[in-house]
Order: sequence, then C-alpha cells, then structure tokens
Amino acid sequence: MSEIKAAKLTMSQIDLELKRLPDWRLNASGEIEKTFQLSGFPQSLMFTSAVGVLSEARNHHPDILIQWNKVRLTLSTHDAGGLTMKDFDLAKEINALPSF
Repeated sequence: MSEIKAAKLTMSQIDLELKRLPDWRLNASGEIEKTFQLSGFPQSLMFTSAVGVLSEARNHHPDILIQWNKVRLTLSTHDAGGLTMKDFDLAKEINALPSF
C-alpha cells in the first residue's frame, strides 16, 4: 500500500499555522524550526528520544541539532518540496511533550 503524498502548503497557510505554534519560525530554507532550551545534556537526550518516538510513529523525521542544553528541530516534507500539514502536526505534538 503506497502512502498518499502530502500537499505543499501556500505561504498564507504557512503563516496561519505558524501563528498557532509558539516560538516556531520559518527559516531561510523554507523550513520551520524551533530551539528548545533544556536544563542540561541528559535532558536534551531524553527530549530528543521523545521526539524520535513521535517522529518514527508518524514516519516523519525532523533534522535535529543537539548543543548541550539546546535542541534545534527543523521540519519540512522533503518529498513534497516544502512544508505540509505533516510538519505542523508533528510540531504541535512536539510542543505538547513534557519539559525536561
């Protein structure tokens, strides 16, 4: 069974979705990203693991950069060539994760 390709969002749709996501921003590459500040490196790893579980369950994976107590997540839908609702849905679920 093949997966249905997600529809690329328009700029007005992206702007609307970003208003619903605190601290996420559109970067110069047309992806959405957010940097999470945690209390230390072990907490960054726990948070990253939680993001990994969410991502794997949805078969939609962010780029992740860990810098001691900071984790930057970047989302886009590569096969759609831009942002889709898959990115915003995952971002909302990530925002709902507990603080570490």
